[in-house]
Amino acid sequence: MGHAYRVYDQQGVYFVTFTVHQWVDVFTRRLYSNILLENLRYCQLHKGLKIYAWVIMSNHCHLIVSTEGFKLSDVIRDFKKHTAKKIYEAIQNNELESRRNWLLWLLKKDDHIWFWEEGYHGEEIRTKSFFDSKVEYIHQNPVRAGIVEKEEEYLLSNCGDFYGTRKGLLELEPF
Repeated sequence: MGHAYRVYDQQGVYFVTFTVHQWVDVFTRRLYSNILLENLRYCQLHKGLKIYAWVIMSNHCHLIVSTEGFKLSDVIRDFKKHTAKKIYEAIQNNELESRRNWLLWLLKKDDHIWFWEEGYHGEEIRTKSFFDSKVEYIHQNPVRAGIVEKEEEYLLSNCGDFYGTRKGLLELEPF
């Protein structure tokens, strides 16, 4: 296996990416992105997760995060495991999901849910300039994908908070 990203400083601030298995466009349905957001809020309230910036794209999400009082790698592991199960169940129970059978087939292997790709591409942020470059990367993701022209128009990110144009969907920490 190639270079594995991991959390070395459990109290550090990290840029992380979670990718849906096979890069499947699951988060085109608001139901599934809402589950992701609910679980991030839960981790904020109960697992010490601090979120500095975030974006949910159709098949992955980027966050800048840290934790207080918990090991970041444990929070990430639990978050990925729980969201995988909840989103898979939501797909299973969604009779309006036109891709349901295909998604259920694709996101399961040997009777185990395989929602997220392995790992989370974590990069520790140690400087303000690196933090700023990752925030810019997060905010520009929907623009580069051709979804919006202006980053602050994208609803599934913290960019509205950043520019003060609207209250975002998650509470943010100052850096």
